[in-house]
Amino acid sequence: MTDSKKKWQEFFGTLPSLLWLTVFFVIPTFIVLKFAFHAKSPDGGVAPGLTLETWRTISNPNYPEIIWRTVWISAVTTLICVLLSLPCAYCIARMQKKWRAFVAGLIMLPFWTSFIVRVFAWRTLLNPEGFLQQVLIWLGFADQNTMLNYNAGAVLLVSVYSFLPFAIMPIYTAAEKFDFSLLEAARDLGARSFFAFRKIFLPGVKRGVISAILMVFIPAIGSYVIPDLVGGTDELIGNKIYQRTFGDRNWPHASALATLTAFSVLIPLGCVAWWMKRQDEKEARRLAEATARRLSGGTA
Repeated sequence: MTDSKKKWQEFFGTLPSLLWLTVFFVIPTFIVLKFAFHAKSPDGGVAPGLTLETWRTISNPNYPEIIWRTVWISAVTTLICVLLSLPCAYCIARMQKKWRAFVAGLIMLPFWTSFIVRVFAWRTLLNPEGFLQQVLIWLGFADQNTMLNYNAGAVLLVSVYSFLPFAIMPIYTAAEKFDFSLLEAARDLGARSFFAFRKIFLPGVKRGVISAILMVFIPAIGSYVIPDLVGGTDELIGNKIYQRTFGDRNWPHASALATLTAFSVLIPLGCVAWWMKRQDEKEARRLAEATARRLSGGTA
């Protein structure tokens, strides 16, 4: 098979995915970006003509607080999910092969139920008359005036529950391909278990960890159902976008908020990706130099 024919086969193989992303991601993204430079029409649509008026009116004094709350809840949710997922994925990958699919299926089992139903179930569970609060009252950790619902802690708890499978599966996929004999060799050489886990296992599943971070942080930062049902007044930026879109019918304002949120996420992620690429290049150069020194020493 010639190189030209192989390239055309690869192109046509990836064409369906490319068309899907173009139609359902790239084009809607440009439409949202375009709406942000229009004004609101009197009937609730988008007025013709480009303008910066929407960006001038977006300087709401409450937005910095909402954005900060959104970022820290999303970041803490991501951190907790990754910390819980690492030992979970490690244990699943060390199981016998016949049990791996069964346990992975149990992890994905909540997805068989509607996301809104699951969040609403948490709202009922955290209710002052709910089972959880009654148990805490019986144990002496709460009283009748304690509010488990409608606060940032409730949003964080339900977010971790909702997004945890998104962190477990990519790390498990990476851990399943990891060579665990490297850990055994490290322990035979005197390394403690946690040191071997941190220095050998974590770098070996780094790609899975990065995927887990992205798959949790990105949907968490745009979440609006969870804070709407269990957060009360603790709104996130997703709630404001939803309110501007459906409540106020101010599509340009909602588009500007969505654009601002997207750039606030993409810029840090781009910096992290650039830094990790630099680290990989440094590691590759270090290994190449070490190999060259070893070969030159052997030749000498």
